[in-house]
Amino acid sequence: MGMDEVAVYRSNIAKVYIIRLLSNMYFISAVLVPFYMGWGKIKFSQILFLNAWFMFWNFLLEIPTGTVADFLGRKVSMTAGCIVGAVGCITYVCYPHYAVFLLSEVIFAFSYTLLSGADEALMYDTLKMIRQTSMSKKIFSRMESFKLGGIVIGAAAGGFIAKEMGLRMPLFLMALPLSIGAVVAATLKEPVITEEKPPLLFSSYKAILVDGVRFFWRSKILKMLTLDMVVVNAIAWVIIWFYQALLKNAGIDIAYFGFVHAAISLFEILLLNNYIRLESILGSKKRLLYVGAAATGAAFIILGLTRWVPLVIAGILISGGFGLTRGPLFSSYINKYIPSDQRATILSTTSMFRTFSIVIVNSISGVLADKSIPQTLIILGVGVIIFASISRIREEHLLD
Repeated sequence: MGMDEVAVYRSNIAKVYIIRLLSNMYFISAVLVPFYMGWGKIKFSQILFLNAWFMFWNFLLEIPTGTVADFLGRKVSMTAGCIVGAVGCITYVCYPHYAVFLLSEVIFAFSYTLLSGADEALMYDTLKMIRQTSMSKKIFSRMESFKLGGIVIGAAAGGFIAKEMGLRMPLFLMALPLSIGAVVAATLKEPVITEEKPPLLFSSYKAILVDGVRFFWRSKILKMLTLDMVVVNAIAWVIIWFYQALLKNAGIDIAYFGFVHAAISLFEILLLNNYIRLESILGSKKRLLYVGAAATGAAFIILGLTRWVPLVIAGILISGGFGLTRGPLFSSYINKYIPSDQRATILSTTSMFRTFSIVIVNSISGVLADKSIPQTLIILGVGVIIFASISRIREEHLLD
């Protein structure tokens, strides 16, 4: 491969970072509940059902859209994902009716799953092309950092947009960065995959789908890594729904909730960009994974026992920071065990299990939280520490 071709492939890295940033500018996150209850005229219970509906369609679409990425190309999948997302934004705000919201959530799920797995698969195969797979842990962490950067920018801008232009406009204007993301995605260089594919359209799709799922299911190491990743992440995900109630119980004014949300994302970015240094300090990749899970569990227990503002904020930051940033580490390790021609399908399989785990943990946590949020957090905290302590992952499974 010539120097010019290497430079073209290397440009994929920056482009994927940009797409991650643009596709995660959720302007609506700053005013999500006011949008639904004010402009949409729906109840809080209906808002929660919309989230469950979105997760349900994510679960159904993860593997099929991952297979599309392996069959038609990751570049095509990512471009389509951004376009579909932009369509979803416009559809959502065309009329304030619950049926329109339900349809739009399906469109958003389709967009999300087209992007999910495809960007990581394209990035890893790009690193293979330029012979820099040893950098995958650092690269995947930066991808997550750009995603979080998009979330922070979106949350900061969304409040201003809503104040100046109305509750409907933050969601409508999300179509703009998604459209720009589609243009950037269309300029990506598709990595060359040497594995041979079946010649016929239907048989190709079916073969990739079946072989990808079968490969995952037969790999003991892939299943162990995925289990550890999704269980801790699903438990940590609860903090996204609980942190505002915790802040309120601690006596913190609602005006400061947005700052705490931004602080969580910024702390995640800080961790993601220092995981290699932490791994060096701890002297073990397995120990780093355990510390991240144990810190999440300990923070949950602390949050269940105190209302003292400094500890509440520290507990929220630690649980959100360590619990929600283990994914890029696992992405780096998991990709070492996946053949290129099945990469997006298998990554979508792991993402499907993650979504399913979040639905289960959120449902159980919601029932428990109706009785006591502190007790729920203590139960979850103890549970994640026990789970991390009995993990069967060994140091030799964690390849760089």
